[in-house]
Amino acid sequence: MGAVKRMSEVVVITGASAGIGRATAIAFARRGAIIGIIARGKKGLESTAREIEKAGGEAVIAAADVSDAEQLEEASVLIEKSCGDIDIWINNAMTTVFGEFKDITPSEFRRVTEVTYLGVVYGTRCALKRMAPRNRGKIVQVGSALAFRSIPLQAAYCGAKHAIHGFTESLRCELIHQGSKVEITEIYLPAVNTPQFNWCKNNMPRMPRPLPPVFEPELISENIYWAAHHKRRDLLLGNNSLLAVWLNRFFPSLLDFYLAKIAYEAQQYDGLSDPHKPDNLFTSLDTDPGARGQFGEDAKNRSIQMKLTRVPLAVYALSFLGFLSGAGFIRRRMRGRIGS
Repeated sequence: MGAVKRMSEVVVITGASAGIGRATAIAFARRGAIIGIIARGKKGLESTAREIEKAGGEAVIAAADVSDAEQLEEASVLIEKSCGDIDIWINNAMTTVFGEFKDITPSEFRRVTEVTYLGVVYGTRCALKRMAPRNRGKIVQVGSALAFRSIPLQAAYCGAKHAIHGFTESLRCELIHQGSKVEITEIYLPAVNTPQFNWCKNNMPRMPRPLPPVFEPELISENIYWAAHHKRRDLLLGNNSLLAVWLNRFFPSLLDFYLAKIAYEAQQYDGLSDPHKPDNLFTSLDTDPGARGQFGEDAKNRSIQMKLTRVPLAVYALSFLGFLSGAGFIRRRMRGRIGS
């Protein structure tokens, strides 16, 4: 795509060729934004660009691996040269390896960390390099509820999401100390029906699937758009995300045992895994996967909790309900154990 004439806000989205990143790009495009889209796969980026323009936005493609700081900086230069000042930067790119920690090689673990965690660090650096001197801008970190409660079979991914949370909290303090008007919001996501389960590295005996309940990426993208335009420290999406946070805060050991029992089966579905199936861990598959995955029959496209969590007073009410739900859950589990 060539240079575009600025007529609206300029947004950068990493991991924009598929899944949540792609759905988010379309959400901004419907509001007339100019969007710099970053990912490794050229075919997916080109398809995303076409969808952006069809939805009413403008797109600039900047192919880059977010784990490479120099590539990401070059992408930033290209986008600003084509679009103008960057108003919003959304760090969304990720990858993972499904399987027990003992089956993940050091190079696989490092790669997940470099893409999912350091990709956010490098992206944030690119954004701040441009936003800090202007003393304006918004950074959105697309995190996960797994930053508060890890699950088995995703040690590398959970570790990266914990790291994003710790990094963002530290940076937020520094921005406050500097008196900066650059805003930063972290969003904690539930399981989402994206193509990642088709192309991420899988060391499990059967095919991977999201841990229920599952939501459609378009629902998540609307919350990302909202967060990019409102002053919020963070946004926790999904009833089960809220429940997991409260359970982990008060009953972590019991939750360890519960997840050890149910999360293995819940993250796999019928059919043996093909050890020779291509994955995108180290190299791009350069396909056009779209925004949605193959679990649409189980995915939800609306959530009352996600609407309520945008209302400040409702956040406290939801937190209290989360505590009550957690207490009730533990009570039922304890009664079951005593009864058996």
